Amino acid sequence: MPMGMGPGWGRGRGRKRKMRMIGFIPQVRHFYPALPPVGQPKPPIFMTYEEFEALRLVDYEGLTQEEAGKKMGVSRGTVWRALSSARKKVAQMLVEGRELIILPQGNEIPKNAGEEEL
Repeated sequence: MPMGMGPGWGRGRGRKRKMRMIGFIPQVRHFYPALPPVGQPKPPIFMTYEEFEALRLVDYEGLTQEEAGKKMGVSRGTVWRALSSARKKVAQMLVEGRELIILPQGNEIPKNAGEEEL
């Protein structure tokens, strides 16, 4: 067996995803057009909590990508990629009249985990 190809080799690409700090878990996670689609409906668009959080921090809260990255515990580049993806999905939802579903990926940590239930 070649060097580096022991148990666990080839089980995925790159490194394990870093945990993301999420300051706000959306209460409303499903948006859909008011009118039914004409013809065959297109599949829903799925947005992650990470994308939602980047959109919320930069576009809603007015933070810079650098500040948002610090709050989320990731680099500015990661925030930029999540923000670009989220903006494209929102535009696609509005233009194409598709439903949008916001789902966790499993690598998010709520910042105030115990405080939300008070």
